[in-house]
Amino acid sequence: MENNEQLRLVAVDRFKNLDDSITKDLNDIVALVSVICGTPVALVTILDNEVQWFKASAGTEVTSTPRSMSFCNKTIQQKGVNVIYDLQQDNDHNQNPLVTGDPHVRFYAGSPLITKDGFAIGSLCVVDMQPRSLTDHQQNALQVMSKQVVNLMELNWSLKVLAEQREREYKQSEAIVDSELKLKAIFDSSKDTHLLIGKNFEVLAYNRSAAAFIRNTYSHQLSNGDKILDYTDPAIVTQFKKYSKIALGGRAVKREWKLMSNTPFACWMITSFIPVTNNEGEVIGVAINSTDITQHKKQEAYINVQNEALNRIAIIQSHELRRPVASLLGIMDLIKMENVSFNYFDMMELTVNELDEKIRGIVKDSENTLHSRHLAVVA
Repeated sequence: MENNEQLRLVAVDRFKNLDDSITKDLNDIVALVSVICGTPVALVTILDNEVQWFKASAGTEVTSTPRSMSFCNKTIQQKGVNVIYDLQQDNDHNQNPLVTGDPHVRFYAGSPLITKDGFAIGSLCVVDMQPRSLTDHQQNALQVMSKQVVNLMELNWSLKVLAEQREREYKQSEAIVDSELKLKAIFDSSKDTHLLIGKNFEVLAYNRSAAAFIRNTYSHQLSNGDKILDYTDPAIVTQFKKYSKIALGGRAVKREWKLMSNTPFACWMITSFIPVTNNEGEVIGVAINSTDITQHKKQEAYINVQNEALNRIAIIQSHELRRPVASLLGIMDLIKMENVSFNYFDMMELTVNELDEKIRGIVKDSENTLHSRHLAVVA
Protein backbone atom coordinates (compact mmCIF):
# COMPACT_ATOMS: atom_id res chain seq x y z
CA MET A 1 0.00 0.00 0.00
CA GLU A 2 1.36 3.42 -1.01
CA ASN A 3 2.13 5.93 1.77
CA ASN A 4 2.77 9.09 -0.28
CA GLU A 5 0.08 11.51 0.91
CA GLN A 6 0.29 13.82 -2.12
CA LEU A 7 -0.18 10.93 -4.53
CA ARG A 8 -2.96 9.54 -2.32
CA LEU A 9 -4.79 12.88 -2.57
CA VAL A 10 -4.46 12.75 -6.37
CA ALA A 11 -6.11 9.32 -6.24
CA VAL A 12 -8.89 10.69 -4.00
CA ASP A 13 -9.68 13.37 -6.60
CA ARG A 14 -10.63 10.63 -9.05
CA PHE A 15 -13.60 9.62 -6.89
CA LYS A 16 -14.98 12.91 -5.59
CA ASN A 17 -17.68 13.13 -8.25
CA LEU A 18 -19.49 9.84 -8.70
CA ASP A 19 -22.35 9.18 -11.10
CA ASP A 20 -25.81 8.83 -9.60
CA SER A 21 -26.07 5.20 -10.70
CA ILE A 22 -22.90 4.28 -8.79
CA THR A 23 -24.02 6.26 -5.74
CA LYS A 24 -27.26 4.25 -5.70
CA ASP A 25 -25.28 0.98 -5.80
CA LEU A 26 -23.04 2.18 -2.97
CA ASN A 27 -26.06 3.10 -0.89
CA ASP A 28 -27.39 -0.42 -1.41
CA ILE A 29 -24.08 -1.83 -0.18
CA VAL A 30 -23.94 0.31 2.99
CA ALA A 31 -27.55 -0.60 3.75
CA LEU A 32 -26.62 -4.28 3.46
CA VAL A 33 -23.48 -3.81 5.58
CA SER A 34 -25.54 -2.05 8.24
CA VAL A 35 -27.79 -5.08 8.42
CA ILE A 36 -24.93 -7.60 8.42
CA CYS A 37 -23.06 -5.79 11.19
CA GLY A 38 -26.20 -4.85 13.15
CA THR A 39 -25.26 -1.16 13.36
CA PRO A 40 -27.53 1.85 12.86
CA VAL A 41 -25.02 3.65 10.65
CA ALA A 42 -22.84 2.51 7.75
CA LEU A 43 -20.75 4.79 5.50
CA VAL A 44 -18.52 4.94 2.45
CA THR A 45 -15.98 7.66 3.19
CA ILE A 46 -13.15 9.27 1.25
CA LEU A 47 -10.59 11.51 2.91
CA ASP A 48 -9.12 14.47 1.08
CA ASN A 49 -6.73 17.00 2.55
CA GLU A 50 -9.17 18.63 4.99
CA VAL A 51 -12.59 16.96 4.61
CA GLN A 52 -14.01 13.47 5.14
CA TRP A 53 -16.72 13.00 2.49
CA PHE A 54 -19.57 10.49 2.85
CA LYS A 55 -20.12 9.14 -0.68
CA ALA A 56 -22.84 6.75 0.52
CA SER A 57 -24.59 6.41 3.84
CA ALA A 58 -27.23 4.55 5.81
CA GLY A 59 -28.62 5.90 9.08
CA THR A 60 -27.44 9.53 8.74
CA GLU A 61 -28.09 12.61 6.57
CA VAL A 62 -24.65 14.08 7.23
CA THR A 63 -22.56 14.35 4.04
CA SER A 64 -19.15 15.27 5.47
CA THR A 65 -17.06 16.07 8.53
CA PRO A 66 -13.71 17.77 9.04
CA ARG A 67 -10.96 15.23 8.45
CA SER A 68 -9.53 16.04 11.88
CA MET A 69 -12.69 14.45 13.39
CA SER A 70 -12.54 11.30 11.22
CA PHE A 71 -12.13 7.86 12.80
CA CYS A 72 -10.89 6.65 9.39
CA ASN A 73 -7.49 8.37 9.59
CA LYS A 74 -5.96 5.27 11.15
CA THR A 75 -8.02 2.90 9.00
CA ILE A 76 -6.38 4.16 5.80
CA GLN A 77 -2.97 3.45 7.31
CA GLN A 78 -3.59 -0.33 7.49
CA LYS A 79 -4.81 -3.14 5.28
CA GLY A 80 -7.14 -4.99 7.66
CA VAL A 81 -10.30 -4.02 9.51
CA ASN A 82 -9.85 -1.35 12.17
CA VAL A 83 -12.18 -2.03 15.13
CA ILE A 84 -12.60 0.33 18.10
CA TYR A 85 -14.98 -1.29 20.56
CA ASP A 86 -15.50 1.76 22.80
CA LEU A 87 -14.36 5.15 21.58
CA GLN A 88 -14.70 6.64 25.08
CA GLN A 89 -12.01 4.24 26.25
CA ASP A 90 -9.71 4.88 23.27
CA ASN A 91 -7.02 7.48 23.97
CA ASP A 92 -6.88 8.56 20.32
CA HIS A 93 -10.60 9.32 20.07
CA ASN A 94 -12.09 9.91 23.51
CA GLN A 95 -11.82 13.71 23.02
CA ASN A 96 -13.31 13.66 19.52
CA PRO A 97 -16.35 16.02 19.34
CA LEU A 98 -18.34 13.21 17.72
CA VAL A 99 -17.73 11.16 20.86
CA THR A 100 -18.04 13.83 23.52
CA GLY A 101 -21.00 15.51 21.80
CA ASP A 102 -23.85 14.71 19.47
CA PRO A 103 -24.25 12.01 18.12
CA HIS A 104 -22.11 10.48 20.95
CA VAL A 105 -20.51 7.75 18.85
CA ARG A 106 -19.17 4.82 20.92
CA PHE A 107 -18.32 2.13 18.36
CA TYR A 108 -16.42 2.23 15.04
CA ALA A 109 -15.21 -0.46 12.62
CA GLY A 110 -13.80 0.27 9.18
CA SER A 111 -12.11 -1.50 6.28
CA PRO A 112 -9.85 0.62 4.02
CA LEU A 113 -10.77 1.33 0.41
CA ILE A 114 -7.54 0.50 -1.44
CA THR A 115 -7.38 1.32 -5.15
CA LYS A 116 -5.75 -0.88 -7.76
CA ASP A 117 -2.71 1.39 -7.75
CA GLY A 118 -2.34 0.90 -3.96
CA PHE A 119 -3.76 4.10 -2.42
CA ALA A 120 -6.11 4.01 0.58
CA ILE A 121 -8.65 6.71 -0.29
CA GLY A 122 -11.14 6.12 2.55
CA SER A 123 -13.14 3.33 4.15
CA LEU A 124 -16.30 1.30 4.33
CA CYS A 125 -17.23 1.67 7.98
CA VAL A 126 -20.01 1.04 10.51
CA VAL A 127 -20.84 3.17 13.55
CA ASP A 128 -22.95 2.62 16.67
CA MET A 129 -23.88 4.76 19.63
CA GLN A 130 -23.29 1.82 21.96
CA PRO A 131 -20.04 -0.09 22.66
CA ARG A 132 -19.98 -3.42 20.84
CA SER A 133 -17.90 -5.86 18.83
CA LEU A 134 -17.98 -7.60 15.45
CA THR A 135 -17.73 -11.31 14.85
CA ASP A 136 -15.09 -12.67 12.51
CA HIS A 137 -17.84 -13.29 9.99
CA GLN A 138 -18.98 -9.65 10.19
CA GLN A 139 -15.41 -8.33 9.90
CA ASN A 140 -14.77 -10.55 6.90
CA ALA A 141 -18.01 -9.34 5.27
CA LEU A 142 -16.97 -5.73 5.90
CA GLN A 143 -13.61 -6.34 4.24
CA VAL A 144 -15.13 -8.17 1.25
CA MET A 145 -17.74 -5.46 0.72
CA SER A 146 -15.07 -2.73 0.92
CA LYS A 147 -13.37 -4.35 -2.09
CA GLN A 148 -16.67 -4.31 -3.97
CA VAL A 149 -17.05 -0.61 -3.14
CA VAL A 150 -13.60 0.04 -4.65
CA ASN A 151 -14.48 -2.03 -7.72
CA LEU A 152 -17.63 0.03 -8.30
CA MET A 153 -15.82 3.32 -7.80
CA GLU A 154 -12.95 2.24 -10.07
CA LEU A 155 -15.48 1.14 -12.70
CA ASN A 156 -17.23 4.49 -12.50
CA TRP A 157 -13.95 6.36 -12.88
CA SER A 158 -12.86 4.16 -15.79
CA LEU A 159 -16.15 4.70 -17.59
CA LYS A 160 -15.87 8.45 -17.07
CA VAL A 161 -12.31 8.48 -18.39
CA LEU A 162 -13.38 6.39 -21.35
CA ALA A 163 -16.32 8.71 -22.05
CA GLU A 164 -14.07 11.76 -21.81
CA GLN A 165 -11.54 10.10 -24.10
CA ARG A 166 -14.26 9.30 -26.62
CA GLU A 167 -15.51 12.87 -26.42
CA ARG A 168 -12.00 14.18 -27.06
CA GLU A 169 -11.56 11.75 -29.94
CA TYR A 170 -14.93 12.78 -31.35
CA LYS A 171 -14.00 16.45 -31.16
CA GLN A 172 -10.60 15.71 -32.67
CA SER A 173 -12.30 13.71 -35.40
CA GLU A 174 -14.68 16.59 -36.06
CA ALA A 175 -11.75 19.00 -36.13
CA ILE A 176 -9.88 16.74 -38.54
CA VAL A 177 -12.92 16.41 -40.80
CA ASP A 178 -13.43 20.18 -40.68
CA SER A 179 -9.75 20.74 -41.44
CA GLU A 180 -9.85 18.21 -44.27
CA LEU A 181 -12.94 19.91 -45.72
CA LYS A 182 -11.21 23.28 -45.60
CA LEU A 183 -8.05 21.87 -47.15
CA LYS A 184 -10.10 20.11 -49.82
CA ALA A 185 -11.94 23.36 -50.54
CA ILE A 186 -8.61 25.15 -50.98
CA PHE A 187 -7.21 22.17 -52.89
CA ASP A 188 -10.19 22.02 -55.26
CA SER A 189 -10.45 25.79 -55.72
CA SER A 190 -6.93 25.97 -57.15
CA LYS A 191 -6.65 26.45 -60.91
CA ASP A 192 -3.41 24.49 -60.84
CA THR A 193 -3.53 20.71 -61.19
CA HIS A 194 -2.48 18.75 -58.11
CA LEU A 195 -1.85 15.01 -58.04
CA LEU A 196 -0.48 12.66 -55.41
CA ILE A 197 0.91 9.44 -56.83
CA GLY A 198 2.37 6.35 -55.17
CA LYS A 199 5.59 4.51 -55.87
CA ASN A 200 3.97 2.56 -58.71
CA PHE A 201 2.54 5.69 -60.36
CA GLU A 202 -0.94 4.99 -58.98
CA VAL A 203 -3.14 8.01 -58.26
CA LEU A 204 -3.66 8.51 -54.51
CA ALA A 205 -5.35 11.92 -54.54
CA TYR A 206 -6.19 14.72 -56.97
CA ASN A 207 -8.04 18.02 -57.16
CA ARG A 208 -10.83 19.18 -59.45
CA SER A 209 -8.47 20.89 -61.87
CA ALA A 210 -6.52 17.65 -62.36
CA ALA A 211 -9.74 15.69 -62.90
CA ALA A 212 -10.98 18.29 -65.39
CA PHE A 213 -7.67 18.23 -67.30
CA ILE A 214 -7.75 14.42 -67.65
CA ARG A 215 -11.45 14.45 -68.55
CA ASN A 216 -11.08 17.16 -71.21
CA THR A 217 -7.86 15.74 -72.68
CA TYR A 218 -8.44 11.99 -72.45
CA SER A 219 -12.23 11.74 -71.96
CA HIS A 220 -11.61 9.78 -68.75
CA GLN A 221 -13.06 10.30 -65.27
CA LEU A 222 -10.01 10.20 -63.02
CA SER A 223 -10.22 8.10 -59.85
CA ASN A 224 -7.88 6.86 -57.14
CA GLY A 225 -5.91 3.82 -58.24
CA ASP A 226 -5.63 4.90 -61.88
CA LYS A 227 -2.16 4.63 -63.43
CA ILE A 228 -1.17 8.21 -64.21
CA LEU A 229 1.18 7.09 -67.00
CA ASP A 230 -1.92 6.02 -68.96
CA TYR A 231 -2.92 9.69 -69.08
CA THR A 232 0.47 11.27 -69.69
CA ASP A 233 1.59 12.78 -73.01
CA PRO A 234 3.60 9.97 -74.68
CA ALA A 235 6.24 12.51 -75.71
CA ILE A 236 7.17 13.16 -72.06
CA VAL A 237 6.54 9.75 -70.45
CA THR A 238 10.27 8.95 -70.22
CA GLN A 239 11.05 12.31 -68.60
CA PHE A 240 7.95 12.02 -66.37
CA LYS A 241 9.23 8.70 -65.01
CA LYS A 242 12.72 10.12 -64.54
CA TYR A 243 11.57 13.13 -62.51
CA SER A 244 9.12 11.03 -60.46
CA LYS A 245 11.92 8.64 -59.49
CA ILE A 246 14.15 11.58 -58.52
CA ALA A 247 11.37 12.83 -56.23
CA LEU A 248 10.88 9.32 -54.80
CA GLY A 249 14.59 9.48 -53.99
CA GLY A 250 13.91 12.52 -51.81
CA ARG A 251 14.77 15.46 -54.13
CA ALA A 252 12.27 17.94 -55.56
CA VAL A 253 12.38 18.72 -59.29
CA LYS A 254 10.77 21.46 -61.40
CA ARG A 255 10.38 21.30 -65.20
CA GLU A 256 8.87 23.57 -67.85
CA TRP A 257 7.55 21.78 -70.92
CA LYS A 258 5.06 21.80 -73.77
CA LEU A 259 2.39 19.10 -73.68
CA MET A 260 0.18 17.64 -76.40
CA SER A 261 1.99 19.45 -79.23
CA ASN A 262 0.13 19.73 -82.56
CA THR A 263 -3.21 18.94 -80.93
CA PRO A 264 -6.15 21.14 -79.84
CA PHE A 265 -5.01 20.53 -76.24
CA ALA A 266 -1.45 21.85 -76.69
CA CYS A 267 -0.31 23.78 -73.64
CA TRP A 268 2.76 24.87 -71.69
CA MET A 269 3.14 23.73 -68.08
CA ILE A 270 5.54 24.29 -65.19
CA THR A 271 5.47 21.02 -63.23
CA SER A 272 6.96 20.36 -59.78
CA PHE A 273 7.72 16.85 -58.52
CA ILE A 274 7.85 17.00 -54.70
CA PRO A 275 8.61 14.03 -52.40
CA VAL A 276 5.91 13.22 -49.81
CA THR A 277 6.99 11.55 -46.56
CA ASN A 278 5.24 9.82 -43.66
CA ASN A 279 5.79 10.51 -39.95
CA GLU A 280 8.93 8.36 -39.99
CA GLY A 281 10.44 10.40 -42.81
CA GLU A 282 10.00 7.64 -45.42
CA VAL A 283 9.10 8.84 -48.92
CA ILE A 284 5.71 7.30 -49.73
CA GLY A 285 4.77 9.19 -52.89
CA VAL A 286 5.17 12.24 -55.09
CA ALA A 287 3.09 15.42 -55.19
CA ILE A 288 2.88 16.59 -58.81
CA ASN A 289 1.78 20.20 -59.14
CA SER A 290 1.37 21.82 -62.57
CA THR A 291 0.68 25.43 -63.52
CA ASP A 292 -0.57 26.32 -67.00
CA ILE A 293 1.72 29.02 -68.45
CA THR A 294 0.37 28.91 -72.01
CA GLN A 295 -0.86 32.51 -71.93
CA HIS A 296 2.47 33.66 -70.53
CA LYS A 297 4.26 31.86 -73.35
CA LYS A 298 1.98 33.43 -75.96
CA GLN A 299 2.58 36.87 -74.48
CA GLU A 300 6.30 36.24 -74.43
CA ALA A 301 6.24 35.18 -78.10
CA TYR A 302 4.19 38.27 -79.00
CA ILE A 303 6.69 40.54 -77.25
CA ASN A 304 9.56 38.82 -79.09
CA VAL A 305 7.80 39.54 -82.41
CA GLN A 306 7.36 43.16 -81.38
CA ASN A 307 11.03 43.43 -80.46
CA GLU A 308 12.05 42.01 -83.82
CA ALA A 309 9.78 44.52 -85.58
CA LEU A 310 11.22 47.39 -83.56
CA ASN A 311 14.70 46.21 -84.34
CA ARG A 312 13.93 46.22 -88.07
CA ILE A 313 12.43 49.72 -87.76
CA ALA A 314 15.54 50.93 -85.94
CA ILE A 315 17.74 49.54 -88.71
CA ILE A 316 15.59 51.21 -91.38
CA GLN A 317 15.64 54.50 -89.47
CA SER A 318 19.36 54.30 -88.87
CA HIS A 319 20.44 53.33 -92.40
CA GLU A 320 17.66 53.78 -94.98
CA LEU A 321 16.31 57.16 -93.85
CA ARG A 322 19.66 58.73 -93.02
CA ARG A 323 21.25 57.69 -96.34
CA PRO A 324 19.45 60.42 -98.46
CA VAL A 325 20.15 62.99 -95.76
CA ALA A 326 23.82 62.05 -95.80
CA SER A 327 23.82 62.51 -99.60
CA LEU A 328 22.26 65.94 -99.27
CA LEU A 329 24.80 66.93 -96.64
CA GLY A 330 27.58 65.81 -99.04
CA ILE A 331 26.13 67.89 -101.87
CA MET A 332 25.98 70.89 -99.55
CA ASP A 333 29.67 70.48 -98.75
CA LEU A 334 30.55 70.37 -102.51
CA ILE A 335 28.54 73.51 -103.15
CA LYS A 336 30.46 75.27 -100.39
CA MET A 337 33.81 74.12 -101.72
CA GLU A 338 33.05 75.30 -105.30
CA ASN A 339 31.66 78.63 -104.15
CA VAL A 340 28.54 78.14 -106.23
CA SER A 341 26.17 81.09 -105.92
CA PHE A 342 22.85 79.81 -104.63
CA ASN A 343 20.26 82.14 -103.09
CA TYR A 344 18.55 79.44 -101.04
CA PHE A 345 21.70 77.79 -99.83
CA ASP A 346 21.40 78.90 -96.21
CA MET A 347 17.76 77.85 -96.05
CA MET A 348 18.54 74.50 -97.67
CA GLU A 349 21.43 73.86 -95.27
CA LEU A 350 19.23 74.66 -92.27
CA THR A 351 16.48 72.33 -93.51
CA VAL A 352 18.86 69.44 -94.16
CA ASN A 353 20.50 69.79 -90.73
CA GLU A 354 17.11 69.92 -89.06
CA LEU A 355 16.02 66.77 -90.91
CA ASP A 356 19.24 64.99 -89.85
CA GLU A 357 18.64 65.95 -86.22
CA LYS A 358 15.06 64.72 -86.35
CA ILE A 359 16.10 61.36 -87.78
CA ARG A 360 18.81 60.96 -85.12
CA GLY A 361 16.20 61.65 -82.42
CA ILE A 362 13.83 59.05 -83.88
CA VAL A 363 16.62 56.46 -84.03
CA LYS A 364 17.61 57.15 -80.41
CA ASP A 365 14.00 56.96 -79.22
CA SER A 366 13.53 53.64 -81.07
CA GLU A 367 16.68 52.25 -79.51
CA ASN A 368 15.48 53.29 -76.03
CA THR A 369 12.07 51.73 -76.67
CA LEU A 370 13.65 48.53 -77.95
CA HIS A 371 15.92 48.37 -74.89
CA SER A 372 13.00 48.80 -72.50
CA ARG A 373 11.03 46.06 -74.30
CA HIS A 374 13.91 43.64 -73.94
CA LEU A 375 14.07 44.47 -70.24
CA ALA A 376 10.37 43.68 -69.95
CA VAL A 377 10.91 40.28 -71.50
CA VAL A 378 13.87 39.51 -69.23
CA ALA A 379 11.89 40.60 -66.17
